Amino acid sequence: MKKLITAAIALSGAGLLLAACVAGGGSSMSSTGENGISDNPDAWSGYKTATAETQAMNDDDFENPVMPYVDLAAGIYNSRDNAGKISCADCHGAPDDATGGRSGIPMKGVGANYPRFNAETGKPINVELQINKCREERQVEKGFKYEGDEMIGMTALVRMQSRGMPVVSKAADPANELHAAWTAGKEFYYQRRGQLDMACSNCHEDHAGDLIRAETLSQGQSNGFPTYRFKWQKPGTLHRRFAGCNKNIRAEAFGRGSDEYLNLETYLAWRGRGLPVEAPSVRK
Repeated sequence: MKKLITAAIALSGAGLLLAACVAGGGSSMSSTGENGISDNPDAWSGYKTATAETQAMNDDDFENPVMPYVDLAAGIYNSRDNAGKISCADCHGAPDDATGGRSGIPMKGVGANYPRFNAETGKPINVELQINKCREERQVEKGFKYEGDEMIGMTALVRMQSRGMPVVSKAADPANELHAAWTAGKEFYYQRRGQLDMACSNCHEDHAGDLIRAETLSQGQSNGFPTYRFKWQKPGTLHRRFAGCNKNIRAEAFGRGSDEYLNLETYLAWRGRGLPVEAPSVRK
């Protein structure tokens, strides 16, 4: 009882950080790594805390409400209606083309290996920013709005090609190029902020699995974004979830694609390493 009361106080007015997601089968188990042994066996997907009805909608692509956005993106992916007169398919082949077309860079695996280090900026780059980088540099067009339907759809289309693949991150290694971002993201994760004086860890580490009112707190894993939330009545990005949680604890919300959120995304990818990619998903 004391544990539940303490958790309820901690969460008061805050909401949940990172409704973790699952799609296309929704496993809640960490996948195994080298030699069949996971180095992150305690990680679990938020899929297991969803209701049976939500899980069913999540698992059925005919019922998953993110799929119309994926259909929109499929048209964009194949379109040459841009100043560069080049489509995504011209470079990468079909989204499920394992050879990656003429570039040799397939979409499969992208969702499991981002954020990655961008040598041009010296910072992490996530799937959303990589999509806009290609759009601006290759197609010579203005990038998509970060939370727009086109970006949501394209991100979902790309990430779903990695469904079931384990999230990969070695950013905790001091020799890794993303280590500085990982360090900053870890500091963000444990830093108390806002009028409620709360950190991400207060909900998703200290009280993961605990009941808060009618909710069961997840670990706040990021392996299923973009996700459709009933609260939003549309799909949204991981950075939207970050911003919403910051606002809930009466803290400053940073911009989509900001250094702060890219660092946090980098840390969360490492925290959920080994979990299967489950995008796009459905959550409360």
